[in-house]
Order: sequence, then C-alpha cells, then structure tokens
Amino acid sequence: MEWNQLSDIHQLDEIVKASASQPVLIFKHSTRCSISSTALDRLERSWNSSEVHGTQPYYLDLIQFRDLSGAVVHKFDVEHQSPQALLIKNGSCVYHASHYDIRYPELLKHL
Repeated sequence: MEWNQLSDIHQLDEIVKASASQPVLIFKHSTRCSISSTALDRLERSWNSSEVHGTQPYYLDLIQFRDLSGAVVHKFDVEHQSPQALLIKNGSCVYHASHYDIRYPELLKHL
C-alpha cells in the first residue's frame, strides 16, 4: 500500500476533484494511539490493489497536522474520530468508520 501524505489544506480540493473519477481513502491516524496503530496495520495488511479499483489512499498524521484534520471534518461533514477512515466519491464522504470499525471488507462494499 503506497500512501499519499495529506499535509496541506489545498490537497482537499485535489481529493474532491480526483474523487470524480476514482475513490479516495483518507486515513486519519494518531501516532500516539495504539488503537490507531492497530487499525492502520489491519488496513495495510488487507489492502489488495487489484480489489480497490484504483482507490487513492491518503494518510493524515493527526498529531502533526491537527488543523488539517479539522478541515477534513468540515469539508466532508463528518464528526472527528481518531483513528478514522473516510471514503470519498464524487466529492462526498460515502463511508466512514473509526476505531475497530475500520474494516477492509466494509470498505470494499462501498467502492
């Protein structure tokens, strides 16, 4: 799994634009949280490029980019959670999950 680093607020507009032609996954990760690390590891171990149909994965370090995390909340109209996975299609969040509810099979259902 090759992550794109989400580190600039202007990338949110790029994500919206890209999501018109392919799904975009945003994973909000707290580097200080063991649950977040576990959810990230489970997602990375399960990720299969042939199953995700070109989905672009973005990784957001919540500790380093706290303000950007808030911008994601407002842009996609979701409540902040950590960890959190958001699936963006056609500019909108069509699926989101947090903590141990972040499951690869569930993500696949929404692609």
